Amino acid sequence: MTEPLDHVARIQQAWARERPDLDVSPQGVIGRLHRVAGHLTDQLRLVYRRYGLGEGEFDVLAALRRAGAPFERAPGELAAHTMVTTGAMTKRIDRLVRDGLVTRRPSAADGRGRVVALTGAGRELIDRAFAEHMRNERRLVDQLTPEEAARLEAILTTWLARFEAPTG
Repeated sequence: MTEPLDHVARIQQAWARERPDLDVSPQGVIGRLHRVAGHLTDQLRLVYRRYGLGEGEFDVLAALRRAGAPFERAPGELAAHTMVTTGAMTKRIDRLVRDGLVTRRPSAADGRGRVVALTGAGRELIDRAFAEHMRNERRLVDQLTPEEAARLEAILTTWLARFEAPTG
């Protein structure tokens, strides 16, 4: 008995029928990674929402928390650590300031610059949210055997390093 086809396999089958001249095998990897990423994002957002956060706000709070004491960074640093534009960062920071989770003040080193810092409430919230986030990620990774997870991590690490290698 054969396994039922997953969504990507059905798409590949249709393309192979319609365009037999093309190699559609890359869809097997890219399509599945894309779909798995969507499912994972949906599951991760469940935790963020429980804490009244969007994905972006969680990222900002986490970047500030992992900066270590005094839990602050310049907005440009935050953008680099969360891979978003400075414009998107401004909106996230505005919401977090409004909610009392971060403060924004002039930089002592550069009067024109700004510094964003976690408040006590922000630190307490991200500590709780991050602990639940890690439990959630464990639950998701535990759908694989430890050996499968280790192999997948090694493959993804190699592939990501090739994308992120400095150009020279």
